[in-house]
Amino acid sequence: MKILTITAATATLALAGQPAAAQMAGMDDHAGHAGHAAEASAPVEAVGVVRAIDAKAAKVTLAHEAIPALKWPPMTMAFKVSDPALLKGLSVGIKVRFKLQGQTIVGLTAL
Repeated sequence: MKILTITAATATLALAGQPAAAQMAGMDDHAGHAGHAAEASAPVEAVGVVRAIDAKAAKVTLAHEAIPALKWPPMTMAFKVSDPALLKGLSVGIKVRFKLQGQTIVGLTAL
C-alpha cells in the first residue's frame, strides 16, 4: 500500500514541474481535468478555432480559449459532437462558439 502511495506522490511531483503542454500531451479528451461533475449539468459555452474535422468519427478539433467554468486552460483538443450535422458548413480556421455538455459538443455556431 505504501509503495502505491509513494509512486502516486512521485508521479504528482514529477508532473508539477512540467509545463502545462507537457502534462497535456497525448490527451485526446479532457479526462485529466477537474469538472467531471459538469457532465450532468447544463452546457457550458466557450469559443475556439477549428483545427481539424473528422466527419466520419463525428469529431472536431478545436483550439479553445480557457473555460473557467470547467477550470480548463486554453488548449487544442478533439471533441465528439452529439450530432454530425453540427459539422456541416465548418472548415479549418473558422472561429466558433460551442456548447459543451460533459465532453461532448451539443451546439456549434460559426462566428
